[in-house]
Amino acid sequence: MATSLLRFVHLQRQPPAVRPAAARSQDFAEIYPDFDAAAAARQASRCSQCGVPFCQVNCPVGNHIPDWLALCAEGRLREAWELSQSTNTLPEICGRICPQDRLCEGACVLEQSGHQTVTIGAIERYLTELAFAQGWVQPVAPLDSSESQTSVGIVGSGPAGIAAAEQLRRLGHAVHIYERSDRAGGLLTYGIPGFKLDKAVVQRRIDWLRDSGVQFHLSCEVGQTVSLTELRARHQAVLLATGVYRTRGLALQGSELPGVVAALDYLVAQNRCDLGDFGEGPPPAPLYAAGKRVVVIGGGDTAMDCVRTAIRQGAASVTCLYRRDRANMPGSQREVGHAEAEGVQFRWQSAPLAILGGERVTAVQACQVELGDPDASGRQQPVLRRDRPFEQPADLVISALGFEPEALPERLGDPRLLVNLDGTLQTTGLHTSLPGVFAAGDISSGASLVVWAIRDGRDAAEAIHRHLQSALPIWRHAGERGPFSASGLYAASSPSDPEVRS
Repeated sequence: MATSLLRFVHLQRQPPAVRPAAARSQDFAEIYPDFDAAAAARQASRCSQCGVPFCQVNCPVGNHIPDWLALCAEGRLREAWELSQSTNTLPEICGRICPQDRLCEGACVLEQSGHQTVTIGAIERYLTELAFAQGWVQPVAPLDSSESQTSVGIVGSGPAGIAAAEQLRRLGHAVHIYERSDRAGGLLTYGIPGFKLDKAVVQRRIDWLRDSGVQFHLSCEVGQTVSLTELRARHQAVLLATGVYRTRGLALQGSELPGVVAALDYLVAQNRCDLGDFGEGPPPAPLYAAGKRVVVIGGGDTAMDCVRTAIRQGAASVTCLYRRDRANMPGSQREVGHAEAEGVQFRWQSAPLAILGGERVTAVQACQVELGDPDASGRQQPVLRRDRPFEQPADLVISALGFEPEALPERLGDPRLLVNLDGTLQTTGLHTSLPGVFAAGDISSGASLVVWAIRDGRDAAEAIHRHLQSALPIWRHAGERGPFSASGLYAASSPSDPEVRS
């Protein structure tokens, strides 16, 4: 084993120095700088090169973490980057926003043995930023020099769609992405605050996909601008990677009052502001926290994004109501720590009962909560103590209780698209109930992490490729240029699906 490893007994964990809370809470710039080469090599050298790499086991995309840490420690940086990006389409983004404390770093043997985890996420980010700076990141080149005549349409340009597009291009398929927003990236662009993910980082990947031959159709809502039936006629396979965007409602008296807003609406407004959509001005007044007493209801990462955004907007006060205690919080503990340092107040074991106000919201009526027995997931169940009520003053209440799928069969105009009880798409091997139509990401698995969407997108690309390889004989080839009809649409001869025939 290389002598440049196993230095955890001599070197302490040292992540990149976070910007001071007083300074970072005044802007939306990222709070962490990049590692330099020396710091990355030192921290990578702490890896113990476990026989059973629990960090890799707990990474949804199966990153070869110990291997690229070893390469980084030895100064073989290009090899380290090549290995890290071989399993992950967006390593520089995962290095920024993945909750490593709940995944790879949380499973690190050093963390479990008291030596503190390796700074995996920061090193992953460093390697990819270096790769871009050095020109190592090149447009995707199909593995086969002769591209196939197959075309795939992807609905949604979030992490699942991006990951699938990259893999399908590598396999030689033509790829078209249909995005209903005016910019690509999905929640990476509009849902995650700039202090966690600079939008230039997302745009760089979008540009890379364009340079790789992926065609984007922006402001194109499937179901309105173009029908799903048209897409199925235009392409030999379709991937639905729409994500889940409908905010779970508060279902409380007064939740319709002015001043009660959904988390996604709030975050999208600030991201659009950062992107210049409102000129030099702030977001619209109902979605702007300056001078207001803000209450955020929820305990996940979206709630943390909201409270930290409100601080940066200049809120008079920011309070997070969460019904369980800190140990049971679903969000990243690292994000909670950042929020506390920036001035957010937490009222643990507090549950909202009603929203109070007349012409607009004035307070949240809530009560204290006791934690009862664990449920099937192992988390203690909250028991409301209505005999212990209190009022939390509020001018702006943000509901951050998670997301649910939109009614996709209705939105896309095809009732044969079957869904589960929770509204996610029914799939078998990522294949939906419609022939040739696949699904990946949150719309098939429920709201989850970006890294899981990447995994789903890559898996979907493999499933689509296998499907196209096996289905090639059923496509009628019109002319010498491949399976296109005179109108430019694919001509299908599947007897089970007559409406997509030319």
